[in-house]
Amino acid sequence: MYVVTTGQMQAAEKAADASGLSYDQMMENAGRAVAQAIESHFDVVGVRVLVLVGPGNNGGDGLVVARYLAQMGATVTVYLWQRNTTNDKNWALLAGTNVEKILSGDGDSQARLNQLLNESGIIVDALLGTGVSRPIEGSLAELLDQTKAVVNARRAYVDGPLVDPTLPTVDDEFGPAIVAVDVPSGLNSDTGAVDPHTLPADLTITLAAVKRGHILMPGAEMVGQLVVGDIEILPQHYPDDVGLEMATGSKIAALLPPRPVASHKGTFGKAMVVAGSTHYTGAAVLAGQAAYRIGAGLVILAPPRSIHPILAARSIETTYFPLPDQDGAIASDAVKPLQEKCVQMEAVLIGPGLGQASETILFLRQFLKNSGPLPPLVLDADALNILAQQDEWWKLLPPHCILTPHPGEMARLIGSSTKEVQISRLELAPQMAARWNQIVLLKGAHTVVAAPDGHTMVLPFANPALAKAGSGDVLAGTIVGLLAQGVSPFEAAVAGGYLHGLSGEIAREHLGVTAVVAGDLLGFLSVAISEVSGE
Repeated sequence: MYVVTTGQMQAAEKAADASGLSYDQMMENAGRAVAQAIESHFDVVGVRVLVLVGPGNNGGDGLVVARYLAQMGATVTVYLWQRNTTNDKNWALLAGTNVEKILSGDGDSQARLNQLLNESGIIVDALLGTGVSRPIEGSLAELLDQTKAVVNARRAYVDGPLVDPTLPTVDDEFGPAIVAVDVPSGLNSDTGAVDPHTLPADLTITLAAVKRGHILMPGAEMVGQLVVGDIEILPQHYPDDVGLEMATGSKIAALLPPRPVASHKGTFGKAMVVAGSTHYTGAAVLAGQAAYRIGAGLVILAPPRSIHPILAARSIETTYFPLPDQDGAIASDAVKPLQEKCVQMEAVLIGPGLGQASETILFLRQFLKNSGPLPPLVLDADALNILAQQDEWWKLLPPHCILTPHPGEMARLIGSSTKEVQISRLELAPQMAARWNQIVLLKGAHTVVAAPDGHTMVLPFANPALAKAGSGDVLAGTIVGLLAQGVSPFEAAVAGGYLHGLSGEIAREHLGVTAVVAGDLLGFLSVAISEVSGE
């Protein structure tokens, strides 16, 4: 599934049209896909639906949506804002339906609009599409502001969910559900910039491909749940310069290693986790347990010797290789024994809870500088912070390590600011992966995973429940566990990130966005694996 710019999407549509998939058929496909997505999320039978229709192709999609929702049993009204209906095929097709039609500026249209805004269970935003980047002004600004005001007022009456997750039906008592066609009107589909008049959506059905604005802030906060509707544009229709893909469950399922019946623990590899210090004992436990949960056959924790008893009491499945330490942190004396042990491993993670004591800094630099061939490496947390303190740090690393920075760590690695990293995260991750010859997993809302060859995947998760200490340790452990099973570095980073993100979504559903802690992800990681693999 591609992530595209507006220009790339237009080029794909043009190529599809040239190959025989007409623009009219694409519009029909788009409206049907949106209606089907709405029906799958809400019980639409008997529900009043208001479709706000604009003058362009997005409005045309909205007219098709209205027709299909009426066929599905909804009570549908279309409100046309500045749309010329002359020779409009989809407007004409509504003539034979029971869809109510209102044209802005006609008679009592304003009073009827206000009534519908107060009575509708679903409001569909089909006013502006992806090609609009100018500020919203005039009557359109008034229409969107009026809609937003009524929606907010209706939702303020009752403190309850918009949609009951156990029975996905629209309840007028809780206010209407807002559904955007392709993008919420006023969201810049290339930059993620948001017009002040934009109506936030609860559900956005984007057409054919994810748009960059859906996953860039602040736009990502406006789309609600994002669903991609198939309009029959094929991969070969997209231009060659499309370099971003969105990870999907089916793609991840294909990356998971098999579990043969005649397996033993050696079949699934040995993972070592070099982690922990006096102040961060939990990081090592979380990472080690995640490596086990994702299927590694044997996980060896290599912590500072002084905290070994603490960890051993908390993680009984793990084996241990305690390292020389000083004041509760790994010391430079640990280099040689760790080098000797690493040759027995299929994958090694370094960094969670490591701390930045002077002895630990010396240890990591000497280990990376003086070691011979190493198994695949994951470098996380303080390992990255230590590297960032050295000029041309990437020259210390073997190729194709997996680096897992959050935006602040990425800023330190490149000598920039967190703000600059966030602005350019879709471009920055592949640029740095190529420069460093490493796999870069840039964490955050819609994590970006990039390989040195430019292959870049975006993960479909933006979940504040994961904004808790220890969440990154679970992610790093998940990735090293996949590496130990023989998954290639880039694919391990993508699959590990996806399953970690999905476990966070499942945890949020069960526990709520506030209460989730990193340890909860371990239990839900198994559910995420089952959901993706179909076990």
